[in-house]
Amino acid sequence: DEAPYFIIKFVKMIQVRLKVPLCHIQTDNGIEFVNQTLREYYEEVGICHETSVARSSQQNDVVERRNRTLIEAARTMLIYAQDSLFLWAEGVATACYTQNQSIIRLRHGKTPYELLQNKLPDLSFLHVFGTLCYPTNDSENLGKLQPKADIGIFIGYAPTKKAFRIYNRRSRRIVETIHIRLR
Repeated sequence: DEAPYFIIKFVKMIQVRLKVPLCHIQTDNGIEFVNQTLREYYEEVGICHETSVARSSQQNDVVERRNRTLIEAARTMLIYAQDSLFLWAEGVATACYTQNQSIIRLRHGKTPYELLQNKLPDLSFLHVFGTLCYPTNDSENLGKLQPKADIGIFIGYAPTKKAFRIYNRRSRRIVETIHIRLR
């Protein structure tokens, strides 16, 4: 299972970028959070790990509220864009991305992006979910008379590179590209 590896990687990244030690982690009782690998890591670095009681979401009210906010935002975006429900996960990911770029946390007076990157986010990169767009068709050998772009729907941002996620209507696939024209 890859979960412990990514959790340890995330903990290390947070400690380095925020320049603070992580002393306490609270999770639910999922096997991705409660396992021997993480138990040994937490003990080695001195992190106290607490788990919430099963079926008691009130113990983790901050996370529950954040989940509710993201789902409400994604629902609103899907309704506005008149997109299919199969894109709901893209809607949640895009809502999370845009909120991390734009919503200021009162405690710090900064966005989560500013806290982690030590610079202001580039808001010109943000676009409206569900917007009709035209991604350049550079993945296929095109003839002289073939269209140079496909018709797509803007559905978000690539998680590991500076690119957009586009639902290509012709191929019915999600593509990641930086080469798009928005309508």
